[in-house]
Amino acid sequence: MADSTAAGGAVESPADPAEGPAGNAAGERAPRPGEGTATVRTLRLGEKGVARPGRRPDEVVIGVSPAFGAFFSRTIVGVPHVEVLRELLAGVEEQGVHARVVRFLGSTDLAVIAHTAARLSGSGIGVGVLSRGTTMIHQRDLLRLSNLELFPQAPLMDPETFRRVGGNAARYAKGESPEPVPSRNDHMARPRWQAKAALLHIKETEFVREGAEPVELDVLIRVAGTG
Repeated sequence: MADSTAAGGAVESPADPAEGPAGNAAGERAPRPGEGTATVRTLRLGEKGVARPGRRPDEVVIGVSPAFGAFFSRTIVGVPHVEVLRELLAGVEEQGVHARVVRFLGSTDLAVIAHTAARLSGSGIGVGVLSRGTTMIHQRDLLRLSNLELFPQAPLMDPETFRRVGGNAARYAKGESPEPVPSRNDHMARPRWQAKAALLHIKETEFVREGAEPVELDVLIRVAGTG
């Protein structure tokens, strides 16, 4: 995937409060120890209007939660949302499949977001992502509480996993039956991160607008300092 895509009227997201008042814009951060001069990217999400059902049989709809890339800019373990979207989109595009990104303002329920994304997708395949990183691949014809693949432990989601999720979603869209992305499991992740996950969930629900239509987004990803 290219590091820059066109977006009209995009507004750069503010800092993630979970990172403190000195946080940077979505995707921007100082390199961590040992990273040296790591590439830093910025994310802008511009609203295109109400999302409509797609007609392309070769597409995957990626649904994001109300505050993704807006009030929040990182997952629960600090993966920038710019990298989450970049890897998901790259995984889809590597399979020769088109992707659309849609913000769901009416719910923070992952199953609702993922299933509605699938219903908007021309292929019937959608991916749902919450701000904290929990992810699901869904199919239009399945019951809402079912899914194709679920990644419930947000602290274990890294950029490589997001890329593989995008790749598998694209393969489902092409009618293939890929091996599920291996589920990582850490029995200590839940007690270690449960309190923070609850706080992030409570905060994100403040951005829910009951009955709001899903909004299609323009995604602009740039390397910081390139304009």
